[in-house]
Amino acid sequence: MIRVEAKVGDSDPIIIETGHYAKQADGAVVVRQGDTAVLVTAVMSEEPQTNVDFVPLTVDYREQSSAWGKIPGGFIKREGKPTDREILVSRVIDRPIRPLFPEGFSHDVVVTALTLSADDKYDPDVLAITGASAALHISRIPFEGPIAGVRICRVEGRLVANPTYEERQKADLEIVMAGSKDAIVMVEGGAKEVDEEVLTEALYFGLEVIQDLLRAQEELRDKIGQPKASFQGLDLPEEIQNQLVEFCSPRIKESFQIQDKRERKSFQSKVLEEFLQTYQIPEELKFRVSYQYKKLISKLMRKMVLEEGRRIDGRGPKDIRPITIELHPFERPHGSAIFTRGQTQAFATVTLGAPEEAQMVESIYEGEVFKRFMLHYNFPPFSTGEARSWGPPRRREIGHGALAERALEPLIPPEEEFPYIIRVVSNILESNGSTSMATVCAASLALFDAGVPMKKHAAGIAMGLIMEGDRYVILSDILGDEDQLGDMDFKVAGTKDGITSVQMDIKVKGLKKEIMREALQQAKEGRLYILQKMYEAIPEPRPQVSPYAPVIEIITIPEDKALVVIGPGGRNVRDWRDRLGVSVWVHEGGRVSLTSTNREALQQVKEAIQNLVAEVEVGKVYEGKVTRVEPYGVFVEILPGKVGLMHVKDMEGFVKDVRKAYSVGDKVKVKVYELDDLGRPKLTNVGIEGAGVAQQAERGTRNA
Repeated sequence: MIRVEAKVGDSDPIIIETGHYAKQADGAVVVRQGDTAVLVTAVMSEEPQTNVDFVPLTVDYREQSSAWGKIPGGFIKREGKPTDREILVSRVIDRPIRPLFPEGFSHDVVVTALTLSADDKYDPDVLAITGASAALHISRIPFEGPIAGVRICRVEGRLVANPTYEERQKADLEIVMAGSKDAIVMVEGGAKEVDEEVLTEALYFGLEVIQDLLRAQEELRDKIGQPKASFQGLDLPEEIQNQLVEFCSPRIKESFQIQDKRERKSFQSKVLEEFLQTYQIPEELKFRVSYQYKKLISKLMRKMVLEEGRRIDGRGPKDIRPITIELHPFERPHGSAIFTRGQTQAFATVTLGAPEEAQMVESIYEGEVFKRFMLHYNFPPFSTGEARSWGPPRRREIGHGALAERALEPLIPPEEEFPYIIRVVSNILESNGSTSMATVCAASLALFDAGVPMKKHAAGIAMGLIMEGDRYVILSDILGDEDQLGDMDFKVAGTKDGITSVQMDIKVKGLKKEIMREALQQAKEGRLYILQKMYEAIPEPRPQVSPYAPVIEIITIPEDKALVVIGPGGRNVRDWRDRLGVSVWVHEGGRVSLTSTNREALQQVKEAIQNLVAEVEVGKVYEGKVTRVEPYGVFVEILPGKVGLMHVKDMEGFVKDVRKAYSVGDKVKVKVYELDDLGRPKLTNVGIEGAGVAQQAERGTRNA
């Protein structure tokens, strides 16, 4: 076994081992910190895929409950399809390593990360990023690494690398990032409205602390690394390459005058087809020509931005596309909004639900937790004009939903203030770049429309970068083409007071801190412009929730009275639900939520619960019901399950025959004057106006 060690900040050392496990993989390492350990493997296919212009990379991150000593929940008691958490971690491993495969490489590569052990201090996700790089770096797989992953938090004003779970609970900034020797390559994280300068300092602090991890990987490769495999790229013969540039360049530049995305794509496709026909390109070279044609479009677009300051839709670098906002376009959703920015359109709805509708999530360190705010992002094929069926959510949709959810979560009011479970759904109706940030805007508007008492709006903007040597241009509100052809995709979301969510992928090496500061400042300017439009549309949340939303009220009872409220075998809650349509949910700590569409029925159940848990008070007058009549007195139920004796001597006036004066079912007003040694109430009606004498008179009339 070969073993290297690295130090990251003040946390426990990180150990990378290889040569003992999964030896049939092309590369396999175990990365440890504390008692957390992750096995990461990398395997490459022997034959390349044909006619693919992307790296056929698959990343799978898996957590099994056995790693932290638990049995999975649910009926089946075994792991099933990947959880959202596993998918999100797979994405943060994939994003930094994907750009580091050489151009034209088309062998299948599968990276698998399996959590072997998980302690109560360190999260395995950032260890898996470093592990993926290490497994690739020591293998035969062509890889232009290494990179390393780290989590950076700001805890009580201090930046901490790879903090413990306990420290993370106190943080107002948390980012997961990956970097190389010279550059930040990936960022994913959230914050509680922190300043742009704080984020910049956190990023470059992280870049500094990962250097020892990079050194350790180089040491590991020196000891056990394999020669890298050769592969065939997608270059063209020089003559055909020159013909492509000469024939297509003028027409590509012409296409940049077309602002509509579909029309521009159609025009560019026709230019390529004309070239293939004019020069009679052999069938076996057509795919390579198509690949080089896309690269030519990128080169010319980048040149236009750098030299002319003009983008493919005619905007300047800082310009934001026209924005339109529609509030409450449909009646039945509890809140809704449509946010349109250029050719990107997001339709967000808000649904308010009862506390029992919270999503249960199994957490690696908290066990089963309930999630009261959910944001789901959908990307139907029609949004890009594709003629295919709409399947289940893909990894990209889950990732974009998590990014937007993180942007809004710090603004959601606490449960004590707003007891609803909140679900936001964003459906992208039209897509031309920055759909996740449009989702943040649409969702914030819809939450205001739903009457969720948020203190602020949140908005998002996607930034881009074109960089050649020392020349660079930062782009605000990027299009889909600018995302694909540029050097940076930097999504920043937040309020007027600070950043709440960030996601960044960078394709260039050595991004200077000054450029990062400039990009964040430009993003802030764009965000404030968008927020102004949103505040103009709806400056404050609506004062009332939708009439179609359920009515929810939270009351508190003594915790030891929970079973009294529920009733034997749940009899009480079933009765209230079936008879009155009121759902009652008893939580830990004595909190009881009541949910109904009928406010009067809810009030009725609330009073019933209060009576069930009420304690008898000495000196208080109650209206009770006679449950039993004996010669020496009557038993009166003054509260549910609370029965006291009104002895004949404690009755007003002279009562000769109790059985003639009282019957079972009679309602009487009584006063508790004492509790006996067993806590049972002793009752009297002496001194209560209308009691006793009136009852006798009624009995006398009846007997006569």
